[in-house]
Amino acid sequence: MPNSIRKIVFVAGLVLSASGFISPPIALVLGLAYGLTFVHPFEAEMRSLTKYLLQASVVGLGFGMNLYEVLRAGRSGFVYTALSIITAMVLGLAIGRLLRVRKRPSFLISAGTAICGGSAIAAVGPIVGATEEEMAVSLATIFLLNSIALLIFPGIGRAFQMTQTQFGLWSALAIHDTSSVVGATAKYGSIALAVGTVVKLARALWIVPLSIATAAVKRSKARIQWPWFILFFCLAAVLATYLPQFSSVFAFLSRLGKIGLTVTLFVVGTGLSKETLRQVGVRPLMQGILLWAVVAAAVFALVMGDWIHL
Repeated sequence: MPNSIRKIVFVAGLVLSASGFISPPIALVLGLAYGLTFVHPFEAEMRSLTKYLLQASVVGLGFGMNLYEVLRAGRSGFVYTALSIITAMVLGLAIGRLLRVRKRPSFLISAGTAICGGSAIAAVGPIVGATEEEMAVSLATIFLLNSIALLIFPGIGRAFQMTQTQFGLWSALAIHDTSSVVGATAKYGSIALAVGTVVKLARALWIVPLSIATAAVKRSKARIQWPWFILFFCLAAVLATYLPQFSSVFAFLSRLGKIGLTVTLFVVGTGLSKETLRQVGVRPLMQGILLWAVVAAAVFALVMGDWIHL
């Protein structure tokens, strides 16, 4: 197919995603359909754009949050987040060893599941000396599971009549990437979105101690990537809480954040190609699936049993 047509279809998908007429899960499905059908005409450019667009979207969503809700959810979710991260890392490495997955991809998949998907992998990958192939395999594994979670979690939540708070907490602790957490919870409700976003961002902060610990063990001098966008998210919530006279402006910025997230998910979906699926391989994918299934099921049981609550 001519490159010009691929570009036109891609741009049309971007415009539709930014229109506000489709939900984040629908945008992801459209992106997946594009990625599996066409050769991406802007693959390198979109890889860089996705990171910054996601961060800007999360900051935008902060303008729709109340600071007191952010602090309460972050404080309450800290212990659960710490326990879930430690458990997921230990369990993930054990499953990887059982399935004979190579050490570096096994560690990256475990870190991506335990903390925040692609961001965690991008942060610790250079520290452990991962090759481009190992990074690609790990990212593709996590991304596949992210896509599945975004599509099925809201249906599961409704089937079991989860409250918005329960669903937000479950999503934040059981879905890998921030974009997919926000996409799933936004579809479930505003309270679910607030809880899910805050707890997920608290979880993302663990990138820093994990990177430092990994660098210490590996004696690596690789630069640690600090998640500064979380600070800007908190600042946005501060402004929205203490400057009510600008509520209309903040509502507009929050709306832009939601639109930006929808566009991000479309772009992320376009990055999944047939070649990516071939790169994943059976063993890393099985490790990711088993680890994610155990974590998601365990957190679900604890949330529904009111063992984990805010």
